[in-house]
Amino acid sequence: MHSFLVATISVLIVLGIMVLVHEFGHFLAAKLCGVRVEQFSIGFPPRLWGFKIGETDYCISATPLGGYVKMTGESMPGENMSLHGADGETIAAQKRDPGALTSHPRWQRIIIGLAGPFSNFILAIFLMTIFYTRHNEVPLFVDQPVTLDWVVPGSPAANAGLQPGDYIASFEGQENPNWEELFKGAAKNLNHSVPLVVTRKGQKVSLTLQVVDDSKGKDFSLDKLGMLPVEQPGPVKVATVPSRTPASNAGIQPGDEFLTVDGHAFHGTQTIISYLQSRNGAPVSIELNHAGKVSTVVLQPIRVDDPKQGSAWRIGFSGALPPSRVEQLPLGEALAASLKFNRTNSLDILDVLKRVLTRRMSVDNLSGPIGIAQQTGQAWDAPGWDYMIQLMAVISLNLGILNLLPFPILDGGMILFLLIESAIRRDIDMRVKERVYQVAFVLILIFAAYIIFNDISKLAIFGQTKT
Repeated sequence: MHSFLVATISVLIVLGIMVLVHEFGHFLAAKLCGVRVEQFSIGFPPRLWGFKIGETDYCISATPLGGYVKMTGESMPGENMSLHGADGETIAAQKRDPGALTSHPRWQRIIIGLAGPFSNFILAIFLMTIFYTRHNEVPLFVDQPVTLDWVVPGSPAANAGLQPGDYIASFEGQENPNWEELFKGAAKNLNHSVPLVVTRKGQKVSLTLQVVDDSKGKDFSLDKLGMLPVEQPGPVKVATVPSRTPASNAGIQPGDEFLTVDGHAFHGTQTIISYLQSRNGAPVSIELNHAGKVSTVVLQPIRVDDPKQGSAWRIGFSGALPPSRVEQLPLGEALAASLKFNRTNSLDILDVLKRVLTRRMSVDNLSGPIGIAQQTGQAWDAPGWDYMIQLMAVISLNLGILNLLPFPILDGGMILFLLIESAIRRDIDMRVKERVYQVAFVLILIFAAYIIFNDISKLAIFGQTKT
């Protein structure tokens, strides 16, 4: 009961803040453009409580699935629109009303439509900037000497002759660089050859590394060269094991340790993931430490769609994070880190949508209100505010991007209509727009119902009944 109450209250608060910011963006843009705002509502009708200041009714409504700003002149069903169409005389009168939305130029109406999603992007950037000014986790291994945990076969590192266990004693003349220094040195030599010296079994070996990179430095990382670090001194410890995966089917549990994988003693989750890709789906033998008891299990990886890596081989576990230190970034660096975080997550969201639309990823993988409630509940119970801030930033980013999709009812759909009308230099027939919005509204409801049903089917109480 406690978890249910926490999840319910937390998701209502979080989504309430997201919607408030989103609708405030529309509200502010409308006011600046001189559009009359009749109602500012958190939630959809019926109205529960509120107050009126000037021409605007500020209220809380009973259906907590979003919110809307009702502007004079809006008559079509949609997120920012009432759920019934207006008659021809009313529409004609509104076009003569200087405070009505329809009497304003289309470019102003587009700005009003963009203002909601834009506000969500600003909120996400603000939240993550605050996060990085107070809590930026840096793995301890980045300050330590460079020892390779794994070298990806066929990679630039492998072609240079680097091997797992190598210690980099010199890189471009710099003695005993740490991982941060190695990254900076490599980033300065993109698509150039760099001399290095490694210590291997007590012997010095001179090599030349071709720093191959075709991303123009935007997302350069050493793992693209095939160099995986020793992230921690001990073996990888299992943090979570999703159900119906090779790991869960083999009985692997949180807290178990991967002593070896095919005889290799790995020291990082990313190393194991990289090794699985190099094996191209071949079964792997894992020496497992479970509560002090050592055993061996053989797992058959499965191929899954990963937003960051594309189609990838997985065995179904997440590892505990390596040891880290917390630092507080200056405001400028925090803003840069926030922009990078939001850019990366935006691309991930768009990639997921692309995979769903092209049927490379199942809709079942998407989360709805119940899934979000579970995450906000966990964030609420977690110590401190860091997890909650990150989650709110991602939710705000999702809300902004989804609202820009060119689908009727969403802001992107309204903007699409306005762009079409600008191109043809006349308004689209109101009856046509009304029918389009009505069909879209029904489709949105059906999709939401499916996502909610999918969320419910994932709950533990139902998972326990499966065999």
